[in-house]
Amino acid sequence: MLTKKEQRIRRSRQTRARIAIQRVARLSVFRSNQHIYASVISDDGSRVLASASTAEKEVREQLGAGAKGGNVSAAALIGTRIAEKAKAAGVEKVAFDRAGFAYHGRVKALAEAAREAGLQF
Repeated sequence: MLTKKEQRIRRSRQTRARIAIQRVARLSVFRSNQHIYASVISDDGSRVLASASTAEKEVREQLGAGAKGGNVSAAALIGTRIAEKAKAAGVEKVAFDRAGFAYHGRVKALAEAAREAGLQF
């Protein structure tokens, strides 16, 4: 029997295989209980072009004292930050890689915020 993490990784492999065929940069998301991380990875997967997370010092200051990095509002903030950083790196179009996580809650908030900030996927 597979653990919860193994099931998620198994789901993510299928998504990554489809994204690899598209030959576009991918916006990869990882969420932990306390933080959410987003990275824009080059189309060949060799390097990270931009990244943002709630673990960054500026983001923690922006969220305020005692604020959680593991909530929907924090995820939306990361979505706008990653879109700005990706556009600064010259990336307009990406494929959304939710890494096996359900498109719901924090993952959905990050994706919608990135779209509103001008990232196309």
